[in-house]
Amino acid sequence: MGTENHHQTYKWIGLIAGLLVLAAACVCSVMFGINHYTWDDILTSYTAFDGSNKDLIIQSTRVPRALIAALVGASLAVAGTLMQAITRNPLASPSIFGVNAGAAFALVLAVVLFNASGTQQFTWIAFLGAAISAAGVYFLGSIGRDGLTPIKITLAGSALTAFFASLTQGLLLSNGKAFDQVLVWLVGSVAGRTMETFQSVFIYMLVALLGSFLLAGHMNVLSMGDDVAKGLGQNTIYIKAAAAVVIVILAGGSVAMAGPVVFVGIIVPHITRYLVGIDHRWVLPYSAVIGGLLLVSADIGARFIAMPKEVPVGVTTAIIGVPFFVYIARKGGKAQ
Repeated sequence: MGTENHHQTYKWIGLIAGLLVLAAACVCSVMFGINHYTWDDILTSYTAFDGSNKDLIIQSTRVPRALIAALVGASLAVAGTLMQAITRNPLASPSIFGVNAGAAFALVLAVVLFNASGTQQFTWIAFLGAAISAAGVYFLGSIGRDGLTPIKITLAGSALTAFFASLTQGLLLSNGKAFDQVLVWLVGSVAGRTMETFQSVFIYMLVALLGSFLLAGHMNVLSMGDDVAKGLGQNTIYIKAAAAVVIVILAGGSVAMAGPVVFVGIIVPHITRYLVGIDHRWVLPYSAVIGGLLLVSADIGARFIAMPKEVPVGVTTAIIGVPFFVYIARKGGKAQ
């Protein structure tokens, strides 16, 4: 009992430390880039705003960028954790299972056909695209006598990802204006985003994150298998449906803000389980913190790779994620 209490204490300390490191990373995101700013510059921009370029850049560009990177990273990591728990598939993530691709296709379709441009419009369109894609993957992965299996849902996700990517590219090639408008966004980027972008989806994603934490205990039961979960009295259909809604909101909101950022949902859950074990009451909050830290750090690094130009953060996460994906696949998902 005493050892368990010590472990709990260490996990709380680690979580608080992670939050502090994430906060420090967000401050560094505001400070560093093509133009460097001091801590005093940041404080002055809010306490003595004078309309200078420095104050405008800090408030309208750097701060929203840091907040969006933290929120998107946390959301994609939690969505990936939930997907891996539901499917018991170590490669499950919004980018691999086509959820991001479906949301991105819906947004491009709306831009090409209806000239959609408002942040609020983008949010709901992304939610719809993510939901349709998730439903499609689940349906295709469930066809057959053996029902839903990890390999079938992975193949279904890969197929829909390729399908939506092809449709997206076809739409862009047919509309040069839309191509110019969404090209950088499609790679995955938090640059050029405004506080309005952050505020438009923040409340939805915050509620979804809190909802994921409430589902943590049920995820522990569900991860044992459907038969065991049902034997313990769990209504697996309702739990999976609730988790699916959370995943759609988190993934769709992330795409609406930053485009289809890849691999965060694969990398972070494995790192988190290595650190704190398999209890989702700890895995989910740790994933949120580590996911936010990963994307904020990747965005900071992306600013210095090709200075003075910036590399989209989606490229940075892909560089990190591809070797990790190959490693997990070769290990059969046991990198934890």
